[in-house]
Amino acid sequence: MNGILGKKLGMTQIFDDDGTVVPVTVVKAGPCLVVQRKTGETDGYEAVQVGLVEQKPLRGVTSPMRGHFAKAGVAPMRRLVEFGVAAEDEAKAGDEVKATIFEVDDYVDVVGTSKGKGFQGVIRRHGFGGGRATHGSMFHRAPGSIGQASDPSRVFPGLKAPGQMGSKRATTKNLKVVKVDEERDLLYLRGSVPGPRDGVLAIQKAKRGGFEDRT
Repeated sequence: MNGILGKKLGMTQIFDDDGTVVPVTVVKAGPCLVVQRKTGETDGYEAVQVGLVEQKPLRGVTSPMRGHFAKAGVAPMRRLVEFGVAAEDEAKAGDEVKATIFEVDDYVDVVGTSKGKGFQGVIRRHGFGGGRATHGSMFHRAPGSIGQASDPSRVFPGLKAPGQMGSKRATTKNLKVVKVDEERDLLYLRGSVPGPRDGVLAIQKAKRGGFEDRT
């Protein structure tokens, strides 16, 4: 297994042996249960479907989903995600996945939903500089020219403009695992991760390894 689901608890700081302050994000990783094992013979690829065990039971489960969980012998879960595995991986439905799949100094990729900022202008959303702040300028936080007039007489797709900011899938790569608390299923990851407090995260071993491992 190379991945797990968890919830962001918040940020704090811990100290290295030499007294260096390390900013970390604390993540409640799991416990999770394997709901389905997918293989090349039956599904065309190798993966495991993992569900996050939560205190509140899931309500309003549809009949197909109830049968899906019953086949695995686990209770219905709200959060499900797939992680790719090797063909020789022996994970099967019902297996428990905990934070101990990671070790100190491992590097991980974290996927979550970024904080929603609502409708924002171009200065906050895209970092535009804005116009002069002097009196009579009449151009302060506007985007400026958005295209030509008669030719092509339209606005090109992809133009940086005001709009919805945040609340999108975001990935932070190559975060170092600073500490693993086995008793409380906590991971301490160096740096920040996407999303608000209590946001659900998918954590998996980094695909490219840490910066220190690259040449």
